[in-house]
This record gives sequence, C-alpha cells and structure tokens, in this order.
Amino acid sequence: MAAVIGKPDKVRTEVVKAFVVLNAGVSGSEDLTREIHEFVKTCLAAHEYPREIEFLSELPMTSTGEIIRGELRKKEIRKMQDGSTV
Repeated sequence: MAAVIGKPDKVRTEVVKAFVVLNAGVSGSEDLTREIHEFVKTCLAAHEYPREIEFLSELPMTSTGEIIRGELRKKEIRKMQDGSTV
C-alpha cells in the first residue's frame, strides 16, 4: 500500500513524496528505494515521480479505509519546522 503527497520544498516549492507500507518480511533499504525510483521513472513523467520515499509500518486511515493524506502533509510540515530531515 502506498500514498503520495506534495511535500513543501524550499527550492522547488513542492516535491512528490511517497509513503510505502511494505509486506511482511520485506524491509526498506537504499537498494529498494533506488529500485522503486527506477521503476516509477519508466511509468511516469519526470515531474510526477516521487523525489522522496519513506517506508512506514502503516498509513493513517479513516474508519472507512481511506488514506488521510492531510495527516501525512502535516507530519512533513512539522519536520520542516523542527529542522528534521527524515
């Protein structure tokens, strides 16, 4: 499962960031991130593919099963305000 948001960025105004929940037994790594980047680049235009990928154990969901992207955006804004990088 995955969700994609527009993350605020100081240089580009906004960048595409993907949040990915991996299947059991699969762990996130630099190699997996690179593999996802390369695969998505073949399917999407250059401005559409995610510049950043973050692996999560779960995504915020509503009671009806929809992803709450606003919560992911707020998390990224808080990180920027706190000066965190990841």
